[in-house]
Amino acid sequence: MNRSSIAIAHDYLTQRGGAERVAAEIASIFTDARLMTALYEPDETFDEFARVRILPSWLNRLAFARKDPRKALPLLPLAWDLRRYVDADAVICSSSGWAHGVRTTARTAKVVYCHNPPRWLYQQADYVQSVNSIARIALRLLSGPLRAWDRRAAASADVYIANSSSVAERVWRAYGIQAEIVHPPVSIDPEGPQLPLAVDGPFFLTVARSRGYKGTMRIVDAWRGMRISAKLVVVGDPPQEMHEDGVHFAGRISEAELRWAYANAEALISVSREDFGLTPVEANSFGTPVLVIRRGGFLDSTDEGVSGMFIEDDAISSIRDAVEAFPSAWDRQAIIAHARKFSKERFAERLKVAVDRAIDQHRPNRHDQAR
Repeated sequence: MNRSSIAIAHDYLTQRGGAERVAAEIASIFTDARLMTALYEPDETFDEFARVRILPSWLNRLAFARKDPRKALPLLPLAWDLRRYVDADAVICSSSGWAHGVRTTARTAKVVYCHNPPRWLYQQADYVQSVNSIARIALRLLSGPLRAWDRRAAASADVYIANSSSVAERVWRAYGIQAEIVHPPVSIDPEGPQLPLAVDGPFFLTVARSRGYKGTMRIVDAWRGMRISAKLVVVGDPPQEMHEDGVHFAGRISEAELRWAYANAEALISVSREDFGLTPVEANSFGTPVLVIRRGGFLDSTDEGVSGMFIEDDAISSIRDAVEAFPSAWDRQAIIAHARKFSKERFAERLKVAVDRAIDQHRPNRHDQAR
């Protein structure tokens, strides 16, 4: 693409999730770009952001918001509305509900990379599993104004990109926008250093935060009475004050430990309701197969019989049966070849094309002054 001034916006940088990995990858593509976000907690997100010029909002002064952005839900629109207008050739919004609301000058094209329309507005049954009753009441009262704000934000985009077929369908239902699909890249390096976990014997691996829609505890529950010797290793949460036979709660681990876990697991297992779900293709990049639920983004990321197998539903019996019947023999090179379809290079190429197209088709007179 031609040399253009690019800015980046991301909802908040307070966790280590798939969306944050993608935001870091976007920042590595557009190395001169500044990255705007509502909240930034360096110790809680990926180290790669330390090399990026991060511009948090005024909301970052509130410690409770940095600790759990969900508690700042009523304030998050203001975190974007009270920012200065972005003045660049284009702004790339890595958004699950907030960053696409960043305001721009008339000359600035807006590209939205959508991880999912805001779950708290359009998939509330999933979202409320992880919040308390007060937050549920507040969400009920605020849903109308938040939905109006969100739809205005979506309508301000020149190009709207979804990370999977499932998310593209949700974008259409929420906004009436036909989004193009650009799958996120595998950003973990299989050739990087590895550090073993304190796990003996064969194990299945699950990597997720503990929010209800992630389904981690469904897998833990299924492991009770499992008729196999392999353990379950749970990665992605602070250490749990709980003990289950055959389950190892690893908590938050380093990248080197995660590489080791991916490389040595019998399979990655997940019944999450994922928008795309990077962990299956991350595991595949090490030649490790996956066992995932047949829905959502996993339909895009899993080649049945080549890179893994599907679980038909998240019933305990279905999970248990699928694990016990999981094949032991796999073509590791075919799995790695599958993962290469989600390369950084392919992602960068497609994103650059989308940004160039947005700049070319953007006309300042589409909006009187700014959006």
